[in-house]
Amino acid sequence: MSERIPVKNISPVKVHRPDKSKHDNAYTPRSRIYVRAVTGLLENVRRLMGLWFLGIFAVLPWINYDGNQAILLDIGAQRFNIFGLTLWPQDLTLLAWILMVSAFALFFVTTFAGRVWCGFMCPQTTWTFIYIWFEELFEGSRNKRMKLDQRKMDFDKFWRKTCKHISWVTIALLTAITFVGYFTPIDHLFIDFFTFSASFWATFSIIFFAVCTYGNAGWMREIMCTHICPYARFQSAMFDKDTYTVAYDSRRGEHRGPRSRKASQQQNQEKGLGDCIDCNLCVQVCPTGIDIRNGLQYECINCGACVDACNGVMDKMNYPKGLISFTSETELAGGKTEIFRPKLIGYAIVLVIMIALLVFEIMSRLPLEIDIIRDRNSLYRETNGLIENVYTLKILNKSQKLQHYTISVSGLDGHIFKGKNEVSVEGGEILTLPISIAINPYSLQETVTEFSFTLQTAGGEQEPVKVAEQTKFLYPTYEYF
Repeated sequence: MSERIPVKNISPVKVHRPDKSKHDNAYTPRSRIYVRAVTGLLENVRRLMGLWFLGIFAVLPWINYDGNQAILLDIGAQRFNIFGLTLWPQDLTLLAWILMVSAFALFFVTTFAGRVWCGFMCPQTTWTFIYIWFEELFEGSRNKRMKLDQRKMDFDKFWRKTCKHISWVTIALLTAITFVGYFTPIDHLFIDFFTFSASFWATFSIIFFAVCTYGNAGWMREIMCTHICPYARFQSAMFDKDTYTVAYDSRRGEHRGPRSRKASQQQNQEKGLGDCIDCNLCVQVCPTGIDIRNGLQYECINCGACVDACNGVMDKMNYPKGLISFTSETELAGGKTEIFRPKLIGYAIVLVIMIALLVFEIMSRLPLEIDIIRDRNSLYRETNGLIENVYTLKILNKSQKLQHYTISVSGLDGHIFKGKNEVSVEGGEILTLPISIAINPYSLQETVTEFSFTLQTAGGEQEPVKVAEQTKFLYPTYEYF
């Protein structure tokens, strides 16, 4: 075999661990992470996005549309009401399209900007930072929280811890009730839960999700991102050299070390010092507790906290910003990031196609469905010289309003219709309607004659909806010929 697999030589990454003699937090692989507060552009963007999506989550179940809860995912009734659209188990393809669009949107965003979903929009991150905010409110800054935990229990520590956990439980409970409100009418749910009159499953669901929220955002935090979330494991398959991720410019930052503010950047460079002053703030503000200076790590959620912290230090040192920034491997190597690359374009094309197919599926969906069931007891029966077939029509009104329908038969000349040809069906209801079709046997030319039942909306100002379903009329005609 003459062909050889090309081998790329990769220099090992030098891991820099915090110096215990310089910093007050001793490094251990799994010690509690005390996240330090940070301010900056990315932090403001993350907070605004978190508040925006949190507001949407909290408000949506309270919105009414046309007299009904706008979004109600009623699992018991097997129907999802999404504003004016009602989805049934028969509409499973729509759910499949939505999931595929979400997946390719995630692939596209990850290929372009890394794990920005985790850092700016993931519920786990949003609720974790909310809990940290309450932690800072009652227990103080990072150093104060560390000293508070080292103290023995006294009244000051007791009331601070108590208030913190009460706020955590309150947030968890409100989150759980709001979430369950997407599956149960939320206006009654709030009253029933606090008056202890809610159903068993509603109460169980609220308590279950409240415990999960309290445990995930209050205690597990980064464990969810580093050990449980599968996204951290397969994200690297979507990365390439032009993916924007939070990265440390080692060429500019090394060798790191403390220095005087009075010394200029050029003077420090002459001493062999880079721009990194080894203040360790990038580690202290990281919610997963990693050191971004060690290179790309799967624990990084691209929240940008270390970017804001480092930029603040660079401002104080009168150094240019960007020692830690959203950049690509290509830019760190001195090249130019190629945005329009085949991989990203491929994801974009597939995403557009998926969205187009989803829109087409929704636009072409009819709010009416009919199912025809033949009588299983007998294929046919004779009545007064006529041949009669019996059918059961199941009419599903997929809309959310009362609809009137007319029923007709096409493709069976000379038939006699026995049953109601005008019916009314409530929104989201299924009507079972028995119908008989009779015909003179001499009018039949074949043993099996195909024909159609046609349903059409009657009345109303909107354009009528028409649905036809084909079935068969059976009779052994050879007896008459």
